[in-house]
Amino acid sequence: MIERDYIMRLIRQFLAALARFLNKKEHQNDEEEIKELYETYIGDYTFFHSASIDEIMDSFLKYPEGERIYRIEMLAELYYREADLKSEPMREDLLDKAFKLFSFVDRNSKTFSFERINKINEIQTKRKEK
Repeated sequence: MIERDYIMRLIRQFLAALARFLNKKEHQNDEEEIKELYETYIGDYTFFHSASIDEIMDSFLKYPEGERIYRIEMLAELYYREADLKSEPMREDLLDKAFKLFSFVDRNSKTFSFERINKINEIQTKRKEK
């Protein structure tokens, strides 16, 4: 029960921080702020941008099983949001990683999410537009 309370609080904090980032009017320090979100909620920004998807998935094994899927979805969300700040080929790489992670979460989560399905579809559309 304590573990579940912890991850739910972490998710609420992450979503609140992400909402503040997305809703701010000035976009001068977006790169630094997104890096801070990675460092605070996921881990080393450089690792998650240089590692393969397999290495990324392996990095989540350190978390308890009940927490893992939520952290993976948080990373997918960060990739998805950060892709809008980047140009090619980094944008494509971030969208690809977000797609793979959201798809993994969708297959393995016990919770159905229309929002997640919509993001998967949006990513597929964005990838076809290029």
